[in-house]
Amino acid sequence: MTDMTWEKPSQPVAAPRKGERTKFLIGGILIIAAVLYLIISGTTGNTQYFMTVASVQNSADYVGKTVRLSGAVIGETIQYDSQNLILDFTIANIPQETQNLALTLHEAVSDPGAARMKVHLENQVKPDLLQHEAQAILTGALGEDGVFYATEILLKCPSRYEESVPDQSIKSET
Repeated sequence: MTDMTWEKPSQPVAAPRKGERTKFLIGGILIIAAVLYLIISGTTGNTQYFMTVASVQNSADYVGKTVRLSGAVIGETIQYDSQNLILDFTIANIPQETQNLALTLHEAVSDPGAARMKVHLENQVKPDLLQHEAQAILTGALGEDGVFYATEILLKCPSRYEESVPDQSIKSET
């Protein structure tokens, strides 16, 4: 067999010096502080995903500033120029908090007193989901003329909510 021996080193192992320990401690504190800052700024900086039509329409603070806006598409106002890729339509105000999205979208487009805003979008093909009572989430800027000049459009599929909309129940065949 092999003989194994363990010898005690002649020089004792030195403990880290006070200066090295301080540098390590300061570095750790800086890393923890940076992580905490990123978490806090990420959660509080953009707490509102989108603005409502009524809040943007009633404030001159949003003119020329990029905002994210949500509203219910009014189907009969959709106009699309396929030659120039220009899309114009109107959205109605929907409240930010809602329990039944389908009912809220239906009520928003049916209410003539709801706040409404014209939307203008260029250089994009008309999305298939752009239809009556679809929820549109738009990124863009409010013009001085009151028109929202969108640069990006996101649509929530209204067919998912059709069962809940009043007067649209499926009739069974007898």
